Amino acid sequence: MSRFTYTARSPLGVVNGVQDAASASAVADILTSKGLTPLSIKQDGGGSSASAGQGGAAGGGLSGQVSLPGFLGPKVTQTDLMIFTRQIHTLLKAGVPILRALAGLHDTAINPAMKQTLMDLRRSLESGVELSSSMALNPKVFDNFYVSMVKVGESSGRLEEVFLRLFEHLEFEVFMRQQVKSAMRYPTFVIIAMVAALGVINVMVIPAFANVFKSFGANLPLPTRILMATSNFTINHGWLLLVMAVGAFIGFRMWIKTPEGRMAWHKTLLKMPLVGPIVSKAALARFARAFALSLRSGVPLERALTGVAYTADNVYMSSRIEALRDSVTRGEPLAHAAAMTGIFTPIVLQMIAIGEETGMVDDLLEEVGDLYGNEVQYALKTLSQQIEPILIVFLGVVVLILALGVFLPMWDLSSVALKK
Repeated sequence: MSRFTYTARSPLGVVNGVQDAASASAVADILTSKGLTPLSIKQDGGGSSASAGQGGAAGGGLSGQVSLPGFLGPKVTQTDLMIFTRQIHTLLKAGVPILRALAGLHDTAINPAMKQTLMDLRRSLESGVELSSSMALNPKVFDNFYVSMVKVGESSGRLEEVFLRLFEHLEFEVFMRQQVKSAMRYPTFVIIAMVAALGVINVMVIPAFANVFKSFGANLPLPTRILMATSNFTINHGWLLLVMAVGAFIGFRMWIKTPEGRMAWHKTLLKMPLVGPIVSKAALARFARAFALSLRSGVPLERALTGVAYTADNVYMSSRIEALRDSVTRGEPLAHAAAMTGIFTPIVLQMIAIGEETGMVDDLLEEVGDLYGNEVQYALKTLSQQIEPILIVFLGVVVLILALGVFLPMWDLSSVALKK
């Protein structure tokens, strides 16, 4: 039994600690079971080291561990992982040994980062390390849920079935992201065009009208004075606006990277109009699908909740799912503990309660995942249609202000001329 120091990632940030175990692989298993993603594992005294950020073998410890691709080089995408999962399922189902399957996938992979990942996995297996432990040392590619499911497949002898379910899970995730990008494309283009048009009007159009209006020496209407003041500020202090916008963006990105900021932002997302219901239903769909997948694969209830907490893709909801796990661990019924979290809809709570009574929690949660998945797909397809009236109203208000500011003085030109 040796002592290892480790660095791991939790939902709230990076944590360090010490763990006694027989090997670095055993430490990785322990951390994964606790819901942590190992980043580096080192034996006290420097005798062994297994790092998620370094490639190659480590003397005396976990050899052949997985290395992360370079930060500036190509990376393994979600699509790459989905294709790998489908291919490995097909090969294992056909009876191809895992080492031979990885070798074949390595030869046919196009992405250099994926080729390196497959090579490292193969080396780890050849050195006697379990597949799940090897994957746990590459958290940039294989997250906690993926590793937990592979470990369940290894222990139950149903690895090919687990890979098929993981493929279906990843396929749903990729489809969701594509739908979000597609839905936001039109509103983004409209907003960019509106901002560009306002910039041109402020810098070029309004100053030309301002000189004409000033030559009359009359009291200008309020909308015109607002437009002239806005134009003057943009021309004289436009650089300040740019600096403030860039600073606000950078500050916001840095804030949401902190545990407190990320938690607050994700909680706010759930309450935002239009976006909130979609984010909430998408998170519930991910949770329901992943939870059902874990239970069907034979994962114990508490461990399943630990693994699926991170699939919600929302830190606030993940923290509430962890609270659900703690309540279940204390002996509370699943339905009652779920109701206390405050994040589940009545439909989900009803399904969980019925599932507990009938012993069909996994089947009913799969139904919930399909239900909310279909609702999210419809909501994303119609998102641009829901945003369009808001954009039209905003554009109408902007045009009205511009029209009043420019044409009101013109309508008074006759009276101004008579006064002169």
